[in-house]
Amino acid sequence: MRLTPSRSAALHIMRAIRSGELADRAFARLAGPLDVRDRAWVHELVYGTLRLRGRLDFVLDRFVKRGIAALDEDVLDILRLGAYQLLEMHSVPAHAAVSQSVELTKSVRERSASGLVNGVLQSVQRAQAELAPETTHRVEFLSQWGSHPGWLIERWVERFGESVTAQIVDANNQRPELYIRPVGISVQDAMVRATAAGIELQPVESAPDALHVVAGRSQDVLTSLPAIVQDPAAGLVARYAAPGGGVIADVCAAPGGKAIAIADQVVARGVVIACDIAASRLGRALENAHRIGALPLYFMVADARRPALAHADLVLLDAPCTGTGTLRRHPDGKWRLTSDDLHALVQLQGELLDAVADIVKIGGILVYATCSIEAEENQEQVSAFLDRHTNFLRRPPASWHAPALLDEVGDLVVLPHELGFDGSFAARLERVA
Repeated sequence: MRLTPSRSAALHIMRAIRSGELADRAFARLAGPLDVRDRAWVHELVYGTLRLRGRLDFVLDRFVKRGIAALDEDVLDILRLGAYQLLEMHSVPAHAAVSQSVELTKSVRERSASGLVNGVLQSVQRAQAELAPETTHRVEFLSQWGSHPGWLIERWVERFGESVTAQIVDANNQRPELYIRPVGISVQDAMVRATAAGIELQPVESAPDALHVVAGRSQDVLTSLPAIVQDPAAGLVARYAAPGGGVIADVCAAPGGKAIAIADQVVARGVVIACDIAASRLGRALENAHRIGALPLYFMVADARRPALAHADLVLLDAPCTGTGTLRRHPDGKWRLTSDDLHALVQLQGELLDAVADIVKIGGILVYATCSIEAEENQEQVSAFLDRHTNFLRRPPASWHAPALLDEVGDLVVLPHELGFDGSFAARLERVA
């Protein structure tokens, strides 16, 4: 049997992720040569396997005599990819999932390993109805069958409780929907133009600037109208910033969606300077800005710890964070992230906040945002900043369309299970002296 290029590409992507490359970059680099249909199939296989890796490992470990920890890394990834096809990709015949996994093993390892892969996957196929764990320990269940690292589950249960944690876990294991933000045109005009192009869009409740792509590919949408692919949570942060105009600095701008969204709000009233520490990180933002055109948006390579601007009317610090609000969209993140990373990022966020505070004009606004749901990176980080900088006060927007998304002090809080959006946080702080 001939090995399909799509399965070979999937294994190479998994290898790249193991070596430290982000899934999005590995996929773009290694699945690019495939045709559109095969690329979509590989995306479902790789990202689905990453989302459910913990569950797949729990299942596979039952059928590997020495346990999966003893397996070669390639063989383990082949088993994960094969098990995901058997258990989740119902359009794939079981015999094809098994036989192609065997062929994939032969292409990278000795024949004995292919026999192991065949036997384990045949066992998984026969035992499908009896795979769920029998444990009554809720944290253990949410970690194993919910496919999340145990340390994350434990901290979420402590903060949110078991019920909400289960909902977050379930949300993270779903395929993310495709959303866009029209730029330079209204959502109504965007829907009309999309319909004419055979694309179905729907308004998004609680996110007035977003549209849900019900039918259509992202490439076709972006060809048909000026827009960017953007989760509604990111658009809500841009709306929450409520820019009045003047000089606006997005000091950690990559990949640039919020900078474009803010620039769209201040046309003829201000200018947005989108900064990031590396030129390569601004590539997608530059492509989107050139495609859309006519935005008061400029780009600068600069380290936010040493701001290149003397002053600004509004500073957006979309800080580097754990990204625990975006694990549905970036499932490789939950297997890369550690508690040590959390502590290091909290330290970096505090340094960035202190560095950019001085460039905010008196009467200007500092917006601190993350795509995390961790209190240390969000509410606690802002409280610590306000303790250090008594010349800043919380100043939520004067008007806001969705009060339920603001907490008791006026910060924007979006959790992944509530609206089907990514998780996000933002605090709006005014420099008063």
